[in-house]
Amino acid sequence: MGNLGIWQLLIILAIVVLLFGRGKIPELMGDVAKGIKSFKKGISDEDEKPSDNDKTVEHRADEKTKQG
Repeated sequence: MGNLGIWQLLIILAIVVLLFGRGKIPELMGDVAKGIKSFKKGISDEDEKPSDNDKTVEHRADEKTKQG
């Protein structure tokens, strides 16, 4: 793979415009931006320490559960 020149980039851009149309491209970019924001929010939420109100349930594999 070599470097892309200006003509290759223009051809790729023309193909993208033909496939998706001019109106669809901003919508796709908006969806990509929302995905990136959601990913960053998920990463930052993971970094926060759990509060005392968060409860975890532990159970052993050999422990029988109540069904019914």
